[in-house]
Amino acid sequence: MSEHFGTLSDGSEVRRWTLERAGVRVRVLSYGGIVQSLEVPDRDGRTANVVLGFADLDGYLSHPGPYFGALIGRYANRIAGSRFPLDGLTYALEPNNPPNSLHGGARGFDKRVWEVAPVEHGVRLSRVSPNGEEGFPGRLEVSATYTLSSDGALRIAYEAVTDAPTVVNLTNHGYFNLAGPQAGNAGGHELRLAASRFTPVDADLIPTGSLDEVAGTRFDFLQARKVGAGYDHNFVLDKGVTGSPEQVAELYDPSTGRAMTVATTEPGLQLYTADHLTEPFAPGDGIALETQHFPDSPNRPQFPSTVLRPGEVFRSETVYGFSVR
Repeated sequence: MSEHFGTLSDGSEVRRWTLERAGVRVRVLSYGGIVQSLEVPDRDGRTANVVLGFADLDGYLSHPGPYFGALIGRYANRIAGSRFPLDGLTYALEPNNPPNSLHGGARGFDKRVWEVAPVEHGVRLSRVSPNGEEGFPGRLEVSATYTLSSDGALRIAYEAVTDAPTVVNLTNHGYFNLAGPQAGNAGGHELRLAASRFTPVDADLIPTGSLDEVAGTRFDFLQARKVGAGYDHNFVLDKGVTGSPEQVAELYDPSTGRAMTVATTEPGLQLYTADHLTEPFAPGDGIALETQHFPDSPNRPQFPSTVLRPGEVFRSETVYGFSVR
């Protein structure tokens, strides 16, 4: 189902698409590819929205910084110094997180209107990112397909092709609170994460380049435990890059019994405990689990590559599954 959701200042219409299957309902916006709501039942069969968001377009336009539920690109996470080398050239990016570039620049994919077409059990969002957009090289044709599976899992499949060498790193920036968006702090959720290493960062949240062991540190989520606060870090998933999604995480809310699994093809996952959220939400009200390649990979040849070349197809897939216990 599609409906009018709002109009931007330039006259562009924003539409909302609703997907429903197996007791799960998802609402997706053509603006920013935003997952506005994701409704799933608890252990008593009561349904609630488990992602943070807003009831109208003005809410998203007034609170762009946290990237609520948005599709992130051309490069998710940070690029140090807002520049990177590729094939002997250096590309300068928008320093929207000075001195670094964050989540694709000042007008990344999260602030664009996407074309939307229905597909079986879902919708396909697509757009063309022109050569030079936010400083990135190459004309990029990109799509993100949101579908609900027969068991109510939300699957997001990304694809992209380019006409010139570029870098690509796409993700969804949902903030999850399995107790509901008005339930308050989500730090009591329990997290299990199949990552034996993480990428430590400097004061600007740029990876130092090392891959440190989580054992004996506060980054050890190999066994499920309460999340707490103070995380904005990339975890190195033990499975690495895979051709099909493999389960890497589980988030569980003891108060409602809701559990969410995350499966992905990506080699990394950014855990962000939303310690800087402001009104109408409060710090810690949601937990972001951003599947991705590592931050600053274009400047770190030892990290898995994010380079996409003409003739290649970028593919990435992440699946959010839901259950109760």
